[in-house]
Amino acid sequence: MSRFDAIAFDADDTLWHNERFYARAQERFRALLAHYHSPDWIDQRLYQTEMRNLPHFGYGIKAFALSMIETAVELTEGRISGADIQTIIDAAREMLDAEVELLEGVAATVAGLAGAYPLMLITKGDLRDQETKIARSGLAPYFRHVEIVSDKSTASYGALLQRHGIAPERFLMVGNSLRSDILPVLALGASAVYVPFELTWAHEAAERPLGRPGYYELAHLGLLPGLLATLEQADLQAS
Repeated sequence: MSRFDAIAFDADDTLWHNERFYARAQERFRALLAHYHSPDWIDQRLYQTEMRNLPHFGYGIKAFALSMIETAVELTEGRISGADIQTIIDAAREMLDAEVELLEGVAATVAGLAGAYPLMLITKGDLRDQETKIARSGLAPYFRHVEIVSDKSTASYGALLQRHGIAPERFLMVGNSLRSDILPVLALGASAVYVPFELTWAHEAAERPLGRPGYYELAHLGLLPGLLATLEQADLQAS
């Protein structure tokens, strides 16, 4: 009997590139406001605005665009031009239209595991944007369930597992965000695999829970089948 009744994957920067599009848009945003403030100050104020707006706009590109516009108005004391606002909107539109590029090894890993485990996709953000990326990724057929949530918390994971009839100890979450993909899942008594990505939004940063039961780290997703084989073998030897 397999150790896990379901293996769930985060989407952005776990299965495909995402944060680099935010980084590029933020670089353009700095250049747009460069004659008003320093790059560091612009970054700080934008992050503060994003945090303030999270309860209202949630996560995703549209929320990011609204926060950029609000920050631009504040930092220019209302002097920003309509043309500059249009530049911010165009940057957001380009992010929404960007090609979905899978990370190395993802396609083979997901396809291989789909034959052995029930797979889930759990992602947060704007519903339409996430649905579009999932469809364009080519990975949708491998997932038995797709969940697009407004936030990832211990409570939301608990409700999701209860709805699907999955016991926490039989659940494994794989993702690149300690704050969203790892810590809330471990708090439920489930298992989690942290796969770091080279770019991480400051809001998602947290201390690695080294030594905590059920916590694993992998350098890249291609190592996941090997980890699962090791865990299943350990269960056989213990039985």
